[in-house]
Amino acid sequence: MTTTIYFSSNRLGEVTNDQMQRMLNRFDLGRLLSYEKTAEGVLGQTLYVSSTAGQFVLKGNPLFLGQWIEEKFMVEQIQTRTPIPVPTPYLVDHTEDIFGWSYAVMPRLYGQHIHTPELQAKLTSLDKQQMAEMLATVLLELHSWKVKNSGELDTTTLAIRPFEVSYRGWLYGRIRYWLEDAKKYSNISVQDMEWVEEILEGSRQAFDQLEAATFVMGDFKPQNFLVQNGDKGWRVSGLFDFTTAYFGDGVADLPKITTMYLENSEEELAKGFLTAYAQGMEAKEGFTERFRVHMLHQQILNWGCAKAMKRVTWDNKLSFADWAQNSWILKYKQ
Repeated sequence: MTTTIYFSSNRLGEVTNDQMQRMLNRFDLGRLLSYEKTAEGVLGQTLYVSSTAGQFVLKGNPLFLGQWIEEKFMVEQIQTRTPIPVPTPYLVDHTEDIFGWSYAVMPRLYGQHIHTPELQAKLTSLDKQQMAEMLATVLLELHSWKVKNSGELDTTTLAIRPFEVSYRGWLYGRIRYWLEDAKKYSNISVQDMEWVEEILEGSRQAFDQLEAATFVMGDFKPQNFLVQNGDKGWRVSGLFDFTTAYFGDGVADLPKITTMYLENSEEELAKGFLTAYAQGMEAKEGFTERFRVHMLHQQILNWGCAKAMKRVTWDNKLSFADWAQNSWILKYKQ
């Protein structure tokens, strides 16, 4: 499923110059000059490739059956529906005779990741404000792609396959699943679980009143887009990695950028980002309630991951509810 959570690995293993040249030959992409791992490819699926025909990204060894079909579909739809730069043409080789796994090749997009220290050191307060509003605009453009039913792409029919339960039922099920999973690595008390259920119950109506589903990237974070500064100010110069895309509530794409700002003690930028998005969205009713649930979902994932990897940066004695409810995230008011 596209909404599965994947962890870091080196999925490509070792590749040779001969294999890379054979890959380039297959798409008439020139003579190999060099290749290297991408800096931000946490799933270990990507390589930068330089040839006499240009600069490319190789993405190989799919995480699930149909990954390339789904990503190609998403890329082509976003290119058609929005002005956001995406890696096209998205070339796919479903055969496994070269590497032992199928792969996709796409043009390399250029710019800087917003979270890099090099870029952050250059940004003025006005730059940062403009960038926060720009990111909200990009999400609004992505979320303008609406469909009738929430669900995931069926890579056989290229139709949206509705969730077996309602969108709320699917989302709440995931939240409960990951809260239960966190019990493996930390103490999740009955009081913690009751507190989570109170938040879910309080937002039930807001989710049930959603009339249309929108495209949700599912992983809108600094590592998955590039920015550039031009005559008209900051813009996203590249958006990529649609491995976890689905159709549901677009507000689900807000948590990771919000969290980035809060972790950098930039509460005003977080507020500016959320306000710009809320002002531009169509379904404003219930925004705060739905946002709170999506942020709770992200908090549960962050808690479980930090506990599992023993990378807790807060008072380890805090209960989950005490830790999460003290967060500005769950107190946000539109």
